[in-house]
Amino acid sequence: MAVDEALLRSFDPATSLPVLRLYGWEPPAMSLGRFQRADGVLDLERCRVDGLAVVRRVTGGGVIYHADELTYSLVCAPGQIPPAASLKDSFRVLTGFLLAFYRRLGLEPAYALDVVADGTLLGERTHFCFAGRESFDILVDGSKIGGNAQRRPRGVIFQHGSIPILNRAGAGLAYMRERSPRLVHGVVSLADCGVCAAREQLQAELVAAFRECFNVELREEPLSAAEQESAKALVTKKYSTDLWNLEGVGE
Repeated sequence: MAVDEALLRSFDPATSLPVLRLYGWEPPAMSLGRFQRADGVLDLERCRVDGLAVVRRVTGGGVIYHADELTYSLVCAPGQIPPAASLKDSFRVLTGFLLAFYRRLGLEPAYALDVVADGTLLGERTHFCFAGRESFDILVDGSKIGGNAQRRPRGVIFQHGSIPILNRAGAGLAYMRERSPRLVHGVVSLADCGVCAAREQLQAELVAAFRECFNVELREEPLSAAEQESAKALVTKKYSTDLWNLEGVGE
């Protein structure tokens, strides 16, 4: 999370090229949405006993249990993406490459807005990310796959999201205060959908889908020295502190 924020802080909308980052989580961890109360939604004692790290994201939304997933983050300026009718519509634009990715894997993804039954309530807030249904959440055969969140500070678009390779939602639910099975009903992973490719192949397919969707060339680069220093400082002063991770203080 410190690297994600370092990329965001280092981005200059006037001069920087868009950035796509691909990463994963090892060991598993729990990330809180920016405005969640840790002690209100998580069994912190169980997290402590099991050694499960808890970190807070700079984006909103519900808790995500990160394990056996492919994670991405994207930083760009509004003028660097295809035209969008509204802020909400930009979310559709910026998740379009995920639809292309799932199609490359032989799946038939769709936005919740386009396939849910009439009268279905979308946008209801939930403590557990995968339990909610937003308009542009991606569904496969009616079940939600992954989750995405966006933030727009100082003229920059920052978005990141989770693509579950294996379904670990039930494992994450065990660390919630509310553990109703309904919270993981209708949640699927790539493996659940019959996709059993190796992480390296999935990453290559995601890159190809991104290139195809946005008609861009991608150049692989390490973090710059400035980004590395920023991330290191953020780890020390923010992301390794209970003040930020559990209380949300220190933006």
